[in-house]
Amino acid sequence: MKRFFCFLLSVCLFSGVVVFFNGCKKDESVGCRYEITAEYVPETATLAAVMKVEYKNRTDDEISELKFNLYPNAYREDAVYRPVSSVYSSSAYYAGTSYGSMEISSVNGGKSWEIAGEDKNILTVTLEESLFPGDGVTLDISFLTKLAKINHRTGVTRNTVNLGNFFPILCGYSQGAFYECVYYSDGDPFFSEQASFSVSFTVPREYTLASTGKIVSEKTLESKKEYTMSATNVRDFAVVLSDCFEMVSSRSDGVEVRYYYYNDEQPAAHLAAAQEALGYYSSTFGKYPYETYSVVQTGFCYGGMEYPSLVMISDALSENNCVYTIVHETAHQWWYAAVGNNQVENAWQDEGLSEYSTALFFEAHPDYGFTREQIISDALEEYRAYYSVYSQVFGEADTRMTRSLKDYLSEYEYRCIAYDKGAILFDMLRGSIGDKKFFSGLKKYYSAYRYKVAAPEDLIGCFERTGVDVAGFFDSFLSGKAVL
Repeated sequence: MKRFFCFLLSVCLFSGVVVFFNGCKKDESVGCRYEITAEYVPETATLAAVMKVEYKNRTDDEISELKFNLYPNAYREDAVYRPVSSVYSSSAYYAGTSYGSMEISSVNGGKSWEIAGEDKNILTVTLEESLFPGDGVTLDISFLTKLAKINHRTGVTRNTVNLGNFFPILCGYSQGAFYECVYYSDGDPFFSEQASFSVSFTVPREYTLASTGKIVSEKTLESKKEYTMSATNVRDFAVVLSDCFEMVSSRSDGVEVRYYYYNDEQPAAHLAAAQEALGYYSSTFGKYPYETYSVVQTGFCYGGMEYPSLVMISDALSENNCVYTIVHETAHQWWYAAVGNNQVENAWQDEGLSEYSTALFFEAHPDYGFTREQIISDALEEYRAYYSVYSQVFGEADTRMTRSLKDYLSEYEYRCIAYDKGAILFDMLRGSIGDKKFFSGLKKYYSAYRYKVAAPEDLIGCFERTGVDVAGFFDSFLSGKAVL
């Protein structure tokens, strides 16, 4: 996700049965298949849906329960963790404070289920029988997502309906357990694994839909429109709706690139920026992994937000920031969408690398008016300002990069550590080991962990396989010992 900050110290400080499908030939590369049928009703700002989930145990462990993140519950009136901090409340809640929620009406295919978690954020389904490695189960889940009026990932904006994280999604599996994500307002509080999706959406006929994956069919009924979409090897699925979308598109290297907008004087230029970024990253890191890519202008209180093969771009951005954000969010198609990581525990891993990838793009495309040198210089200035201010106010500044989102004191601190220090890390690494080994390491990283989840040591290992010892270098940055 791309965020833009003003350096204001006063702000910054403060269905069925258990089914075993060993040998199932469908999508053996993924452990989970989702089939979602949903209808959006604008009068009530609700999304009613049924979801079939086929899960295959690809771990080495015996599993007796499945856990799903219920991200829309972060928008509840009684939520412990608010979806946006006070810094962004006024730009997010454009019509005053508003609330949303997710209601689970039924779960079939398991023994029992409950809404649990630290903030009513987890659906836990106890299975009829434990799943051993290779075993599978099918669940049917009915739910209703109520949307707040908010310029955010999940909500009704002035011109669009943002449906990021709109369905119960299986928690990522790590260290012998499903990882429960709490919706911290600082950063992207997500961790999920690759899956395949078949999604059917019914909307009023005047609406246009942009989504993750490929739109397979579009059928117009009397007063409604029905879209069918599919996607494979994606770790999430997002939709944006609008009754005022225009769209321009192009095709390059077998990828259909679409730009959806409603208030843009330069749509062709922004489409071209997205297409050029795709081409550069494909040649630099490895081939773009999907058939489609959609850039969507929408109401959003931050700069942008990444989802697999779809990114949200705020309609409030200046021209320069719009181009910069498109390039940054496009980098996330490699670092987050294809190569996953735990964004709660290691935000720098995708944000820092995406920010530096953005600098690399502009280094290769100087006509846009940005330079790598200036981007890194600005990042270093921001980081040093953070260090100075926090040292004076709190007596010390926490410079660790390996920490959970819950450990950040502010969005400003998160930005300076995950984005700025992350970009500085990769720029200094490149200068230390040279271009040949640096880019070779990134290509190895993408090739080895595409469609997987990578830990920090996996990233480090890819650089070390180029014949250089970088463990100490990374440790100095991640532990906070490096002096910048």
